Order: sequence, then structure tokens, then C-alpha cells
Amino acid sequence: MYKHLYSRFLQAHAESLHFACHSHHYWPDVTREAHLQYWDDACRYVDTKWEYIFSKKVPQAQKLIAHALKLSHSSQIVFAPNTHEFVFRLFSSLDWSKKVKILTTDSEFYSFDRQANRLSELTQFEITKVPTLPFATFHERFEKELRSQEWDMVFISHVFFNSGLVADIHRLAKAASEKTLFAVDGYHGFMAVPTDLSSLEDRIFYVAGSYKYAQGGEGACFLYVPPSTRHRPLHTGWFAELSHLSAVGSQVGYPTDALQYAGSTMDFSGLYRLIATLETFTGEGLTVERIHEIVTRNQQLFVTELEKTGHPLLQQKNLLKQNSVHGHFLTFELPDTETTQKLVKTLKERGLLTDSRGNRLRFGFGLYHSEEDILKAVQIIATSK
Repeated sequence: MYKHLYSRFLQAHAESLHFACHSHHYWPDVTREAHLQYWDDACRYVDTKWEYIFSKKVPQAQKLIAHALKLSHSSQIVFAPNTHEFVFRLFSSLDWSKKVKILTTDSEFYSFDRQANRLSELTQFEITKVPTLPFATFHERFEKELRSQEWDMVFISHVFFNSGLVADIHRLAKAASEKTLFAVDGYHGFMAVPTDLSSLEDRIFYVAGSYKYAQGGEGACFLYVPPSTRHRPLHTGWFAELSHLSAVGSQVGYPTDALQYAGSTMDFSGLYRLIATLETFTGEGLTVERIHEIVTRNQQLFVTELEKTGHPLLQQKNLLKQNSVHGHFLTFELPDTETTQKLVKTLKERGLLTDSRGNRLRFGFGLYHSEEDILKAVQIIATSK
């Protein structure tokens, strides 16, 4: 139905079916013109490029993101080239002179998890990871930990990258102490799972980007900073000094409380591509709710048809899925990593691109998949028994 938006990527990969869009999503055609526009603007404005970007393009992107997340403070959204830059700024907002207690899960993405593991080597850092499985009891177990002591930071994904399972961030944020820095990784939720942060906008930090379902590619990550935050990061950048100068800070499109979290000077071509994609979705009537509806329908068709094949591994009993809202990829838990990697390789050789994390095989779904694509993918899987 929406293949026309992705003609360039589809033509470049006409011999394969791309079911790894949760990993490297195809970009809509409009992003190419947006990328070229960034070059043209750099040429046109030269030394006044930053003034133009921060007065025009940044507010444009902020409003589009805020609209998708139901946020009323769009100017509280700041940008950086990657999520790790934000993750470390959040870590550096804590008081490292005392014991630092952080509550998270065993299913956080690498930019956070690997940094947390490294910090846990320091004696003052205490990292507690709650297993996400079994998911039926996850929220109760996480809430129990939340209430067990005072935490300096809580970091949790909205949609877990290694399963597609969705956390109830509203429930957990309300259960946390007001003194706790509460951060949500929205990378696999933004522009995929309908998200209304209006009731949490004065409480949580929310980090995401355009690399996945926002379909703008690399380099346009963002952090929503709750207004009047009491936190101040030690890890600073180009904007750090500006954060104490309201007049200057307002000229670059950020309030002073959010400015301290903004990334240093960066390549803003990703922001141009993100804007182009989100504006295209608006023109096509593709709200997050509509996108989610289309993907959910395709997932249901995939699971129904796959079950008919009697595949020895890709069965519903091995599918990590909840009955209500789910992320935009389906995850099968297989016996071991070797078996999983072997199946990924077999499917790739037959023209079906997927990916895996350990012993979990992931199938991603996007707007560029038709019913015919779903059925063809199932046929390929059937021959891999």
C-alpha cells in the first residue's frame, strides 16, 4: 500500500525481502532530497548556518516529535548524533561522590547496558537489573524493586529490543520516587507503538531517534528533558556555557534547563531527513496509530500463515509476544545461538533478510511490506525446515 514511498530502496534490493526494518529501516524517497537540501543550505548560509538550523529546522523537528508523543513542551527536545551521548549525560547528572544506585532491566540496548556494566566496575556504582522474563510477572517484580529502596536513576525501555515486549512506563513511572531520575529508552517505540507522554511530561526523560521507525537514518537522536529539571550533567558540550545565559540559549531554540543536555555541534543532515519523513507521514495520513494498525495486521497474517507450515522452530510456543500492544518486530526464542545464526544465514541465502540477538530470531515489519510479501516470506521459511 505504501511501497511508493520507498521506491529507491526497494529497487536497490529487488531480489530480496527485507524483514529487518527494526534494525536498518528503509528510508522513504523524500529523505534523499532532504539530504541534498542540507548540503544546499550549508552552501547557502555558510557562517550563518547554525542560526538558520536552530531558528528554523530544530523547532520544526521538535514540533513534529512532540506531536507524535503528545508532548506540550516541544522546546524541551534536544538533539545529538547518538543515544550514547545522552545516556552518559544522564549518568553524569548523578552525584558520583556517593553511592549511586541504578535500577534497570536485563534487556536494555547496548549503548546503555555496556556503559552501565563499565560503571559497575567502580565501587560507588550499584546496578540492579530486573529480568524481563517471565513477562507475565515483570511489572510486579520491577515495582517491588522500585519500592525496596531509594534509587538515583531508573532506566527502562518502552519496547525491549530483544523481544518486542512493551513495558507499561506510565505504571512504573508513577510507582517510582519523585526524587529518582526516571529515563525511558523509546528507540523501539517512537513512531511504532502509539505513545502518549502527556501525563508524564513533567516527570520523565525520554530518549529515542530516527534510525529505526522514524526512518530518517543515522545521526538524529533526541532527548526530551522534563521542564525545570533539577539535574545538571557533568558531561557537557558546546552548549554548556550557554545554559547559564537565557538570552543566548533562547536563540538556539532550547530552554536553559534542556540546553545543558544538547549534543555538541553535529551533522544535522539526519534532522533534515527526519523532518522530511515525518512531514510525509502527515501528508499521507500516517499517524502512529495508523502505522501500528498496518504493522499489527501484517504480523497477525505472518503468524497465522507461519503456523500452518509446521516449522519445527518458528512456532507460536517459541514466540515472545504479549496479547495486547506489541513492538514492530516478532521474536522467536530458539534452542541456542548457533541454531539461530544458522537459520538467519539460510533465510538470507534464500532472499529473506532477518537478524538475531543471541538465540532470539527477529522479524521486523514496515510500511513497505504487502500481503504478497508476507506470504512469500512464509513460503521461504517453510522451505528452511
